[in-house]
Amino acid sequence: MSSINTNLSAMTALQSLKSTQNAMNKTQNQISTGLRVGEASHNASYWSISTQMKSDNGALGAVKDAIGQSKSMINTFTSAMDKTLTYLNKMKEGLVTARQPGADKAKIQGEFDAHIAGMQSAAASATFNEQNWLKGVAPADATEHPQLVVSYDGKTNAVQTLAIDTTKTQLFSPGGTTGILEKSLGTASTAAGGGALVAIEDIDIASATTVQIDAALESVDAAIKAVTEGSAMLGANKALLETQEEFIGALSDNLTAGVSTFIDADMNEASTRYQALQTQQQLGVQALSMANQNSQMILKLFQ
Repeated sequence: MSSINTNLSAMTALQSLKSTQNAMNKTQNQISTGLRVGEASHNASYWSISTQMKSDNGALGAVKDAIGQSKSMINTFTSAMDKTLTYLNKMKEGLVTARQPGADKAKIQGEFDAHIAGMQSAAASATFNEQNWLKGVAPADATEHPQLVVSYDGKTNAVQTLAIDTTKTQLFSPGGTTGILEKSLGTASTAAGGGALVAIEDIDIASATTVQIDAALESVDAAIKAVTEGSAMLGANKALLETQEEFIGALSDNLTAGVSTFIDADMNEASTRYQALQTQQQLGVQALSMANQNSQMILKLFQ
């Protein structure tokens, strides 16, 4: 039946054309943004998962930055610790020289004063982002140790940290009594000749006896061991941070790949689909034109 009020063929062709146009708009949007799921309406599940994954990935990026900062911090402190070891080794050599009969102990002490000043300067200048683990207040217990950020657990929303025992790196303290170079070190007992162990910064051999020089030598050797232990601790933690940084980088790449799987558009597929839709659009326009022309055929019945 032909009707001048309702053209079913034209209506069908128009709906098909609209559907094709909507598909073209969606595909064109994918091509322009590179996203298959750009908003929740495209796929609520994938959008929700990818949004959470991107949030976790952002947190991991912050962790990676924190690890880089921590490595630089440790490098700063390690450099000062190594410089301190250089000064202590020179003092050890000087003490051995002072044991030689006829040694000019006053001049050797002058060198010691310069070495001690150098160690104090190195410790004071080893500051990074207002942190100084060589010259400052060491924590009273382990719960107060500096906590370096090393990871983030997205499942429990918890930040993982690495505690640093700064009592092993504290060379000088505000009170001047608890630093490695401020307290008596060694195991020798006070000798009858006055060979009491003294702090490194208090060593004075200008008029020291042989026993006192030996006691000072033991104190310096004990200080070298203590500073070496602190430097080794920093080195071990730096190695751990480097390993963790590598892991965080790999984990971040995996999350990025996962997000891409959920929301990124396949550009090859999208471009191919768009070309097919363009063909469908052209055919739809032609079909609509043909459907509209069918109505014109009714006029010929009255001629």
